[in-house]
Amino acid sequence: MRKILLLAVLIVSTVAVSFAQTKKSTGEGTFSIGIDPGIPVGNSSNFSSFAFGGDLKYSLPVATNFDISLSAGYDVFIGKSVTIGGASGNYPDVKGFPVKLAGRYNFNGATGFFGEFGFGAAFIQDGGGTAFLYAPGVGYAFNGGLEAGVRYEGWSKNGTISQIGLRLAYSFR
Repeated sequence: MRKILLLAVLIVSTVAVSFAQTKKSTGEGTFSIGIDPGIPVGNSSNFSSFAFGGDLKYSLPVATNFDISLSAGYDVFIGKSVTIGGASGNYPDVKGFPVKLAGRYNFNGATGFFGEFGFGAAFIQDGGGTAFLYAPGVGYAFNGGLEAGVRYEGWSKNGTISQIGLRLAYSFR
């Protein structure tokens, strides 16, 4: 899994450096770092009651009010405690490295409301394999680089691991 994380960081860094070499007329790209708490939904709520993670994201304006971004992170769906027939135990945590490519429309420019749709892959640890990831969401970008957003995120592979997630981030402008 360290190799996957290293690969994700390498991809984000390479894209960021290559985009940094060419200045776009629509503006310069930005990095952001975020924390991602979430509530598991659907079948995921059977084995987990809370998800938590973090991510690094590089966003590049490509048209007026429209950005593309690449992000890589780490998420953990924390396993629930259960009691069956007097015996208690915990479901195992589900851990993964989500890597997403996203498009984002900013309704009012750099600050204000936005809508975003991301897709990519979630590399699930402990033999879970690779799942298709999709994540539509909305949010608000504040002056000064702070950002808050909410999204539905699903990891689809022989079923879906999903959450309603919150992203609280700081963008380095």
